Amino acid sequence: MQPSPESSTDTTNADIETSITEVEQALTAIKQRYAQIESDHQRKIELKHRLEEIRPQLAKNKLPDLQAEIKEIKTQLETIEVNLESQLFTIDVFKEPFWQAVRFGGLGIVVGWILKSCTS
Repeated sequence: MQPSPESSTDTTNADIETSITEVEQALTAIKQRYAQIESDHQRKIELKHRLEEIRPQLAKNKLPDLQAEIKEIKTQLETIEVNLESQLFTIDVFKEPFWQAVRFGGLGIVVGWILKSCTS
């Protein structure tokens, strides 16, 4: 028994709707990450400017408050750097190329074995 054309169309429509939903979710995630990156860049610039303002004051007066603030600014800058770098290298970026290499590399090996056995 063959499925009716209507049920085939319904399945296709459901697949398209699912794909659209997945794309919308991915786009939303990208927009959120972009906003976070922009915010982190702005915060990084602000912290660097504040650090530049504090250093001359620290050179004149070795106040514990200034030293603590510099330490806190450096910690925040390190955290922002890690957040910005972590987005550049995510596992998801490497998943598809990895599996493509495994698939086609494995296929190449199998074809090579078949050709070698045919020529022997």
